[in-house]
Amino acid sequence: MTSTETAPFSLRSIAVPAFGPALLFSFGEGAILPVVALSARDLGASVAVAALIVTLIGLGSWFFNLPASVITLRFGERWAIVGAAAASAIALVGAAMAPFAPHGLWLLAGSMVVVGMAASVFSLARQKYLTEAVPVVLRARALSSLGGVNRIGIFIGPFIGAAVMQFGGIPAAYWAGVVGMAAAAALSLTIPDLETPAADVDGAPVQAATMRSVAASHAGVFLTVGMGVLLLSALRASRQVVIPLWSEHLGLDATQASLIYGISGAIDMLVFYPAGKLMDRKGRQWVAIPSTLIMGTAMLLIPLSAGFVGLLLASLLIGFGNGISSGLNMTLGADFSPDNGRGQFLGIWRFLADAGSTGGPVLLSGVTALASLGAGVASTGVLGFAAAIVFAITIPRLKHRRNY
Repeated sequence: MTSTETAPFSLRSIAVPAFGPALLFSFGEGAILPVVALSARDLGASVAVAALIVTLIGLGSWFFNLPASVITLRFGERWAIVGAAAASAIALVGAAMAPFAPHGLWLLAGSMVVVGMAASVFSLARQKYLTEAVPVVLRARALSSLGGVNRIGIFIGPFIGAAVMQFGGIPAAYWAGVVGMAAAAALSLTIPDLETPAADVDGAPVQAATMRSVAASHAGVFLTVGMGVLLLSALRASRQVVIPLWSEHLGLDATQASLIYGISGAIDMLVFYPAGKLMDRKGRQWVAIPSTLIMGTAMLLIPLSAGFVGLLLASLLIGFGNGISSGLNMTLGADFSPDNGRGQFLGIWRFLADAGSTGGPVLLSGVTALASLGAGVASTGVLGFAAAIVFAITIPRLKHRRNY
């Protein structure tokens, strides 16, 4: 064991500065996500344009992953996190003022792009910070907790948004998001700076890594385990669309659909820490393979459900599978990231994950258009089995520079 592994360390010692901003930021996102499409419709957008404006958040995050790594390296993790949260707060002020602006729809669209870009910087910087601040033996627990905290914030946010909208209408949800983002920026100021590592054992300067050099030197990782991450992200994103669509297909009302979605999300939030502990003690494949198999199986079961109970049981299975995979993508990215070029590596890694998140619903839509909704849902289930195969082959065989 290295000295890093034997030195006493507790996640509680960094819990507030490390996880507090993430909770507040995701709360801010959760507060506004349910109302973006409604805002666009109120501003005169068609259904298609309203859906596109919602998608701009994900697109902004996806395409900004590579610049986010440059920003994080330029300003450091703490100031990247502070700046991203502050930029998101400003963007949400713009969204709240959109109904009163001359070109409100364009202002709303631009605000959502900025929110996505800021989320990219925030997510990459906090992942890089925890990767370097936490000992390897606790890494999966730390990053699973980070993923779990995000889920909690996204889960709570819509309820707070709904409460404040009773008094201030739709703009009040954006103001709730502003409060969350501003609080995240303020709390991020308490994040302790990381120690700058020595150049190397001889004291000679290390040649700075570039995006191109990192992509070339780690192409094997990106094209193997990275593809598993892409498939897992596609599966996760698809499940958020599948449950409401199949609920409607079964003729369930909005209350029943929301109840199923909410209970599935609650199960999702309960199992992240034990899963991280298992990954730290037994290895990443102990969670990577079961979680993808469980979600894939649940997706295949959904088209077989004929009513509320059947869909609820399948959704609970999805929630459990997704919950135990909390932080898995971030943990694998941290495991294979090099000391020199970690920021660039994580930028590419997150680009792959976001590509999957964007592609999953597109696959569902395409297969549904060509065949049926049941076939579309089943096709997303196949993604889970494909991800499990990739993880089974690549995670045990790829030699990592550290033992975990």
